[in-house]
Amino acid sequence: MSDDVIDRLAGIAPGSPLDTVRARRSEARSQAQASYEALFAPVEPGGVAAAERFALAGFVAAVHGQPEIAAHYLDQLADKALADVVREAAADAAERGPYGHFPAGPLSREDAPGPSWHPSEAVAAVLGRRVAAGAVHAHMLVFHPRDSAPAPLQALLDAGWTTTDIVTLSQLVAFLSFQIRVVAGLRVFAAAM
Repeated sequence: MSDDVIDRLAGIAPGSPLDTVRARRSEARSQAQASYEALFAPVEPGGVAAAERFALAGFVAAVHGQPEIAAHYLDQLADKALADVVREAAADAAERGPYGHFPAGPLSREDAPGPSWHPSEAVAAVLGRRVAAGAVHAHMLVFHPRDSAPAPLQALLDAGWTTTDIVTLSQLVAFLSFQIRVVAGLRVFAAAM
C-alpha cells in the first residue's frame, strides 16, 4: 500500500494547504501509515485473515458512526454479503457509550451502566464464529473499555482466536479509534481553512 490512507479518508489532496500542514508532522504521518499497513497488509498475517481484519475494521468504524471509513474497509471484502451483514450488525450494535464500572473509589462516580451487544443467531451465522466473537469483543472495547475481564477473552479463545490473534484484534480496534479521531479532526480543520 503506497498512498496515505488518512489523507484519502480525510479528503486531503496532494499540495493542498492541509497536505502542507500534515507534512510538518512527517514522522507522525509515516508512522500512522506504517501502522495501517502492519494491520491490513502485514508481511506475516499470522492467524487473522485479511477478510476478518477488514470486516472487523468496518464494524468498528460503523459503530463509531463513520460510514465513509467503514466503507473503506468493507469495500476490501470480496464477499459483499458479508459486508452487508457487518453493516447490519454495526447498526444494531451502535450505542452512545462509553459504559462500564470502575473499581470502588473516586472514579466510581463515573460508572455508567449500558447494554452489551451480541449478534443475532442469523447474523452470527453469516459472520462466522470468529468474526462474530471478534465483533462482540470490539464492541466491548469501544463501548465498555473499563469492563475488560477474563470472560470476554475466554469467549474469543473458545471461538478459535489465539492469544496472538486477540492482541492483533485489540490493536486493530485501538488503531481504528485513533484513525477515526485523526480523520475527524482533519475534516474539521479543512472546513475551517
